[in-house]
Amino acid sequence: MTALWRIFTLMVKGETTSLMRGLLLSTLVLMMGAALLGLSGWFITAASAAGLIGAGAVFDVFRPSAMVRFLAIGRTATRYGERILTHDATLRALTRLRVALLSRVAARSYDRLIRLRGAQALNRIVADVDALDGVPLRLFLPLIAGAVTQIVAFAVISWLVDLRVGLAIFGLFTIGGAGVLLWGIRRAQTPSKRMEMAAQAFRSRLIDLITGREDLAVYGQLTTQTETSRSAEMRRQSAATQTDHLERQIGAALMAVSALAAGSALWIGGHLAEMGEISPARAAIGFFAALALMETLAPLRRAVAEIGRMIGAARRVSEQLGPEVAPIVHSVPNGSTDLIFSDVSFARNAGARRVIDGFDLTLKPGEWVALKGPSGVGKTTVLLLGAGALSPSGGQVRLCDHPVTHCSPGTVTLVGQRASLLRGTVAENLRIVAPEAEDDALWAALAAVALDDVVRAKGGLSMRLGPRGAGLSGGEARRLVLARAVLRKPLVLLLDEPTEGLDHATSLRVLAGIRAALPNTGVLMAAHRAEEQGASDRILTLG
Repeated sequence: MTALWRIFTLMVKGETTSLMRGLLLSTLVLMMGAALLGLSGWFITAASAAGLIGAGAVFDVFRPSAMVRFLAIGRTATRYGERILTHDATLRALTRLRVALLSRVAARSYDRLIRLRGAQALNRIVADVDALDGVPLRLFLPLIAGAVTQIVAFAVISWLVDLRVGLAIFGLFTIGGAGVLLWGIRRAQTPSKRMEMAAQAFRSRLIDLITGREDLAVYGQLTTQTETSRSAEMRRQSAATQTDHLERQIGAALMAVSALAAGSALWIGGHLAEMGEISPARAAIGFFAALALMETLAPLRRAVAEIGRMIGAARRVSEQLGPEVAPIVHSVPNGSTDLIFSDVSFARNAGARRVIDGFDLTLKPGEWVALKGPSGVGKTTVLLLGAGALSPSGGQVRLCDHPVTHCSPGTVTLVGQRASLLRGTVAENLRIVAPEAEDDALWAALAAVALDDVVRAKGGLSMRLGPRGAGLSGGEARRLVLARAVLRKPLVLLLDEPTEGLDHATSLRVLAGIRAALPNTGVLMAAHRAEEQGASDRILTLG
């Protein structure tokens, strides 16, 4: 429960006003429900008694009936407002939580990111955050509102009816309700957790089945993958059936607690009325109020049934968020912006052979430097060190007298060997780095990488790309990523074989276009091809 409470406090931090207002309205709804039934019970009993004794003509029916209508209409309106406030605030809180989790994943070290299965990690984050909507809506807010309502009802019933009636109702709801909830939590954790695990397995296997169906068919594994997906779904359905059965059992147990509380109130109130200590109308208040107070426990039955799923999600999210650490960010000052490698060395693990050892380089603004050498000599590692994606084992990588990891985002831009594009239009893929950029700026960036004519022929900036840039060839996708880097206008641009897959003429146009578009940007690139080396001011041979 500690993890659930931490998630609840995190969600409340950003939506304190809305959630507190929603909690107040939720409490008012419960109190108005108890008042409505209690008043209705009193009104019916008192009116019947007045009729029996012949005092019906002088009995005031207007004010009680008006109050009944007011409570009925007011309760409906209050419930509507409470749902809008709490659900809207919860959705906004979940949005911030999802962004925070994605930011933590993106901030992981390069070594961890390259081992990460993006689709699986995203699926896990989305599923965990979706599971947490019940933390405020079905657990803590109803629990707090119900507890406050029970305390207020105890005080009012003790005052209007009798202390013994109030104690009976409060004690049975508190002890009986807590007992049922604890019993339900113990029984529901395992099937709820199994249901979530099976749902995750089914989703992952189904995604793998859809995305890799051609390869699976080629290797004769399509039927096997289909069966494993079906098996996971069957396990999910079995666990869901068990969870639903437990939820009904919990609901029935809570109804029994409510019936016992109402029966006790009726028995004690009737005995007191028979003894002449209270009137029958006052005794009716306790009985009907006890029936209405069942609403303080009813919303918790679903939360209890899902408790295993919520606890597991809360623990994983808490672990991923970790302690709040404010990043150190320095803005790079105007003037000279040299990227300096000072006696830099790097090894993958302690005691392992150093990939880079004693590397020194000063990259001036506007200067192009090519890194040359056989595969595996460390060219890509130098680029990753320059981008701050890897931390050097020794030495320093600095930009304007600051560690490169402390520079503002976008100051140093790395374009790796893989083209990273998203489903959406060409314009949307470009505006990831410059949301306010005008169409003219987008076309200028495309022209710099010799892609403007291709994009015009395929539908312009509104051309839609599929997952991972589907709709463009490998070379076109690579140039679109380069255009995005040009649009960002970094102080230092790190390129890993930028013209791979392009013909000679296009390679020369792309390199010349980037240089013309970014005349003051220092460029460091891993260069295998003669075009890349020829476009550089100097060449460093590694190895």
